[in-house]
Amino acid sequence: MPDRIGQVFKPRGFKLLVTQGAIACLAVSMLLATLGSGWPQAAPQPSPGVQPPAPQQIEPPPPAAAPENPGLINEIGKLWEKSKSMLPPLKSPGETIDDLNTRARDAGESLSNMARPSSMVTGRAACLVAANGAPDCKAGADKLCQSKGFKEGKSLDTDAAEKCSPKVFIPGRKREPGDCRTENFVTRALCQ
Repeated sequence: MPDRIGQVFKPRGFKLLVTQGAIACLAVSMLLATLGSGWPQAAPQPSPGVQPPAPQQIEPPPPAAAPENPGLINEIGKLWEKSKSMLPPLKSPGETIDDLNTRARDAGESLSNMARPSSMVTGRAACLVAANGAPDCKAGADKLCQSKGFKEGKSLDTDAAEKCSPKVFIPGRKREPGDCRTENFVTRALCQ
């Protein structure tokens, strides 16, 4: 029992208290040692006729960069900054409407600069025979369009007919090579 009574009066955290006190004294002495070296000293008095040196300005150190935080939010922020440089800049609604108006105006001008619309006409105009013996239907299309009040034309449809001399219709007579010839006609043309 006497052992127990001795333990009751003996402080339990005595060693801990002594250790903490020693650390606190050591910290205070180190603080005082650094403060003593940092106190300003009196400047020496300049001798007559000598300019005192200009006081030096001490520049503060540059601010330290924020430490990188490799978390999810930081990585998303980096990705967002990178995507801004890769994508083209977005236009405001006003700029977009101005671009559309410019494009529409340019398209309207190009439509008004086009020639008058073409018209298709029908009729019958003979195609001339070219030097090589083939039909020249461009001249026939021009004739057909000019007869309808247009300047020129392009043939769309042609027709061919055989024109023969009356000798062919004599009974019992054989047909000879020069008795018939083929005539070509433009029946439809695109006119301008």
